[in-house]
Amino acid sequence: MTDITAVGEILIDLTQNGANEQGIPRFTANPGGAPANLAVAAARLGARTAFIGRVGRDSFGDFLRDTLAANGVDVSGLSVDPVQHTTLAVVAVDPSGERHFSFYRDPSADVDLSPEDVPTEALANTKFLHFGSVSLTAEPARSATLHAARTAKEHGALISYDPNYRASLWPDEQTAVARMLEPLPLVDVLKVSDEELPLLTGTDDLEKGAALLAEKDIPLIFVTLGPNGVFYRFQGRTGHVPGVPCTVGDTNGAGDTFFGAALSQLARANSLDELTVPELERIASFANRAASITTSRRGAIPAMPTLEEVTGGC
Repeated sequence: MTDITAVGEILIDLTQNGANEQGIPRFTANPGGAPANLAVAAARLGARTAFIGRVGRDSFGDFLRDTLAANGVDVSGLSVDPVQHTTLAVVAVDPSGERHFSFYRDPSADVDLSPEDVPTEALANTKFLHFGSVSLTAEPARSATLHAARTAKEHGALISYDPNYRASLWPDEQTAVARMLEPLPLVDVLKVSDEELPLLTGTDDLEKGAALLAEKDIPLIFVTLGPNGVFYRFQGRTGHVPGVPCTVGDTNGAGDTFFGAALSQLARANSLDELTVPELERIASFANRAASITTSRRGAIPAMPTLEEVTGGC
């Protein structure tokens, strides 16, 4: 039994890393893709994780497979596209550490993931099935992702979802919101950022926005607040867990680390029904510490902490 199986995009983050003497930006090829990031984050924190996705038959694809495997992620569900190249995302970082994405993805290997590429056995033997909204932007990856979520749900898995919004991947905001809301009736644990909450609900009020999302019968909702920590709504009760201050390297992968850390802890519980509020707040505090450590470093996967680092503090 796997604790967390993630499905969706895996790619290369060409992340800005300073400039040379002539002022020309330097970029580092970091492994990335939100579901892949989450699988690694949770694995580094002691969870048994697997990843389902698609890479190209190229050096970047080999590098991504090796990276997941080296971090203890089961890659038996990672297929190789014989035609399309591995997806690239150029990540520019501003002086405050905030990221700006440009994707080289149409066409690319991750979009070509089809329902036939998704192994049913993996979906039947996992506690959590996790996905994000990037793989909902185009076919056949959209159908593959929703098929995975529905099938895992039928086999008794909990479904976790991160509707991470990347405007450049959608034809327009209206289409994005409609597609991002579509999977909510399947979801047991939802994470949105404070920037995505008004996009999906029409309000930036944490209580109201989370209540609107909870109308889809989602038991547990996290709203991440950057350095201010996380707001949660759990079975009708709400609360706030403060963040852990750190000097920012860049914010790439921080949300994935938070969610991976939270799921790594939630997977240890027998069920969400048995989870108490004090235990949930302990889990959120643990996830905040993990995300803060990632934020203090550069890159996504390379910046993610081990269990010893998180339990030892930031």
